[in-house]
Amino acid sequence: MKSRFIPTKKALMFWCAFIGIGALVGGVAMLLRPDGSILSMEGMLPYFKALPFADILFEDYVFPGIALLMVNCVPNLAAFALMLKKRRSGLVLGAILGVTLMLWICIQFVIFPFNLLSTSFFIFGLTQALTGYAANVFYVQEEFARSSPKRDDDSFIPHAEGERADALVVYFSRMGYARSYARALASAQDADLLEERTDGTLGFWWCGRYGMHRWDMSIEDIAVPLGQYRVVHICSPIWVFRICAPMRTFCKLAKGQMQTAHCHLIHHRRHVSPAAISEAESLLGTSFASVTSVCMRKGREIFRETVDICK
Repeated sequence: MKSRFIPTKKALMFWCAFIGIGALVGGVAMLLRPDGSILSMEGMLPYFKALPFADILFEDYVFPGIALLMVNCVPNLAAFALMLKKRRSGLVLGAILGVTLMLWICIQFVIFPFNLLSTSFFIFGLTQALTGYAANVFYVQEEFARSSPKRDDDSFIPHAEGERADALVVYFSRMGYARSYARALASAQDADLLEERTDGTLGFWWCGRYGMHRWDMSIEDIAVPLGQYRVVHICSPIWVFRICAPMRTFCKLAKGQMQTAHCHLIHHRRHVSPAAISEAESLLGTSFASVTSVCMRKGREIFRETVDICK
């Protein structure tokens, strides 16, 4: 899979370097000429009178220059250096500094009249913060993907050659969280494992679109005789508070073919959406026996809760 983290990290490094060097130039210019003449800011000092301690700190540009270096220059260049050394702390610091820059510019919005420079740097800060957030998310996802079980060439993995299991675990997983849980479940239940696969998704936003509209998604044909299993465990991620589209399609195709079905809903919230539980019950019909809510964050299971359904 092509990495999304690496180009996002490079973009964050650019913003840290760009803002850090810009702050270095501005801060040094203020210290060299405290009257602001290098930056043509002589007429801006009276606007600082709106700030506390203006008579002490803002008689010239010495304090603003020091503050600019300490708040926007040194931390951004430090974040850039940490990312060069492949430290996770550089990603976190880069995202925080984007928010810091926006707060810095908000002060300028209060004391200065509207100007293009302040507006531009606010947009730069917003872009840096969003890039930093994306870089952290992609880092966690790709680190988990490296440590999670690899996808097999065959979507159906029988229990053992010459043996017949009485349980089947079916799952769909885009990033690997459901795959990790399903494999552990299959091992614990001594069960066969079936991965439902689909093509044509464009990542998070495309899956979110299917989840939002409650659309079905085409999957490969179910080649496994579901009726031979005493119980079928269905593991589904939650998309927009509902069962993911591929597993919704599987449930519709498998309805009436299973003796007993247990649904495992995998999500990152403290509690699973009641709508997802109702949808599972509706899709699976009389074979539906229970639902297990599984909260996973950063690839780790936080807790699980099982609710029995009486038929």
